[in-house]
Amino acid sequence: MNPLSFIIIGSGFRSLFFARIAKRYPELFHLNYLLCRTEEKANRLAQEEEIPTTTSWEQCRESAPDFVVVAVSRGSICSVAKEWIERGFPVLLETPAGETVEELKELWELKEKCGAKIQVAEQYHRYPVLAAGIRAVEQGRLKEPYAVTLSVAHDYHGASLIRKMLHMTRFEKMTLRGSCYQFFVTETDSRYGPITDGSVKEQNRTHTTIEFESGKVAFYDFSGIQYRSFIRSRHVNVRGRDGEWNDTILRYVKEDHLPVVEEMTPYLNPRYKELETEELKQICSRWNPVLALEAVQDEYAIATMMFDMREYLETGREVYPLADSLEDAYMFTLIQEAAGRHGEAVLSEEMPWHK
Repeated sequence: MNPLSFIIIGSGFRSLFFARIAKRYPELFHLNYLLCRTEEKANRLAQEEEIPTTTSWEQCRESAPDFVVVAVSRGSICSVAKEWIERGFPVLLETPAGETVEELKELWELKEKCGAKIQVAEQYHRYPVLAAGIRAVEQGRLKEPYAVTLSVAHDYHGASLIRKMLHMTRFEKMTLRGSCYQFFVTETDSRYGPITDGSVKEQNRTHTTIEFESGKVAFYDFSGIQYRSFIRSRHVNVRGRDGEWNDTILRYVKEDHLPVVEEMTPYLNPRYKELETEELKQICSRWNPVLALEAVQDEYAIATMMFDMREYLETGREVYPLADSLEDAYMFTLIQEAAGRHGEAVLSEEMPWHK
């Protein structure tokens, strides 16, 4: 079986995740080219990352990739995806699929009316440490979950996790109320390493309540500094009739009505055995009282989505349903709107993918 071939459109921080995955699993994936805007950046990345780069979209097209990864800036994802769809290629988009409701509707129309092959790399539910709790919810250990408090991921990632953690099997009407606050926080970490100069920066913190028509409710609470900070943590709490999932602890009652407390270890789906590295297996073999989402889990989660692209291309079975990724992005726009209205109710509307 030949490796899946792909090209990457975009040369930023997130695009390099896909490039590193191809280097780590050469028997599964082959990167034809990473498309850059300038020769300077193409040459620098080719040397630093040891990957094939180009500034020519014609060269990318002529390499005949199995699919195209679109990892450009958030405001350009939809328009760039359309360009490559029109050239006849399946696309795997970085998140979010679009920034406006109009863009989301356009992508759905491309799929429904034009048969475009579009997938979105929403990977957070595939982090092993989060997959363990989601699996427990899906197994019914809490019975039907009715409430989630999420302080793990922002916007569209948070929306995806909320719906997974509440085990929502259909799209529901929503009422949202929220606010955005500003607080000063000492910076301690960054993409480029620790910060030790005592820098203080004002950070936004969004708190939104999402009420679903079924009666389920989500409390979304997040600030971007939680992604990289040694003094800010992340948390999740999911409640059902028979128990709750709190960070890395699961509490519930068994059939004999006796209480159980489990310390959860990250879950590795056997479907992706080929993607397990020694570093990942070591992380997942032990219990960690802190809800840690290491970069190695992020890379693994993205790799599983790329792995599933083969089945999607061969059978049409979606990696992560496009309708779900569009709903994630739609919820993101509503969360932003609610935060800006400071307590005023924001009501969702029916979208084409709801049908």
